[in-house]
Amino acid sequence: MLSTAWITLRGTSWYTTYMQKLDFVAIGDITTDAFIALKEASINCEINRETCMLCMRFGDKIPYESVVIVPAVGNSPNAAIAAHRLNLRAALVTNLGEDAYGREDIDTLTKEGILTDYVTVHKEKESNYHFVLRYEEERTILIKHNEYDYALPHFEQPPTWLYLSSLGENSLLFHHDIATYVAQNKIKLAFQPGTFQIKFGYEKLKAIYDVTELFFCNKQEAKRILEMPKEDDIKVLLRALGERGPKVVIITDGPEGANTYDGSEMLHMPMYPDPAPPVDRTGAGDAFSSTFTTARALGYDVKTALAWGPINSMSVVQFIGAREGLLTQEELLKYLENAPQDYRPTVLK
Repeated sequence: MLSTAWITLRGTSWYTTYMQKLDFVAIGDITTDAFIALKEASINCEINRETCMLCMRFGDKIPYESVVIVPAVGNSPNAAIAAHRLNLRAALVTNLGEDAYGREDIDTLTKEGILTDYVTVHKEKESNYHFVLRYEEERTILIKHNEYDYALPHFEQPPTWLYLSSLGENSLLFHHDIATYVAQNKIKLAFQPGTFQIKFGYEKLKAIYDVTELFFCNKQEAKRILEMPKEDDIKVLLRALGERGPKVVIITDGPEGANTYDGSEMLHMPMYPDPAPPVDRTGAGDAFSSTFTTARALGYDVKTALAWGPINSMSVVQFIGAREGLLTQEELLKYLENAPQDYRPTVLK
């Protein structure tokens, strides 16, 4: 333990920096989501429900029920807020425009207790704005990532955990910078690939996969990443992703729960039961992944993290948007205390 005298000798600026070491830094694009509740639509699916289409009348005026605007969301902003509510000191590395949406994003992050020192405001650029088409409990998101110059900020001290998720199509080289920084500073990296990161494919992001501690995706994403479109065996998918480099692979499978593989043991966790029918599934994956990561950052083992994740997912889907339902640690532990007896991880055989 450092003595008070030594700290005084070194100066208050060193002491302040030491005390402000960040537990959790999320990296990824931020957006405002406009949730549009559709009134007249239908869902057409293939027999195996691998692909479903949201259908509306073409060339017509389609009534909608309501619009709800939610600022400061996206995989990584959602993760930072989830981590902070669960008692981690969290920051966000992101880019936005010098416009009203950008200012609202920063105000929201600040109110949520997220350190915004690493948010870059770009003059004469627009902030991201997405449209979420809600029908029943599911959603289809119309996305547009504006092009920003991506760069890692200077951290006075390397954070304990980095959480990397959705970035724009022009971000490929930025991933190599992140991989190098993680390796050089021995940081724990959680990686939840977004749309363009999945499109890049494994080979282009091999450097990231090699330094990843926790890797998150859903079953359909795993099939696309591995180029195994017809593979349904979750154990095969877990093992194949583990061979790509991540130390722990986590694959979620909707109502079927979540599965992990740490190189030796495969575990399955059921969903936490919904208290009421889901309102909106946006952000359920983010809530699971960030909560799992936070549990590990707090020192809990994989089995405990696997029990935490579905609880925050269950809570989030009871609200519109990915932020409102995120729980505090006290709230989450109360749900865990009242969990059904069969809510526990089991070994995949």
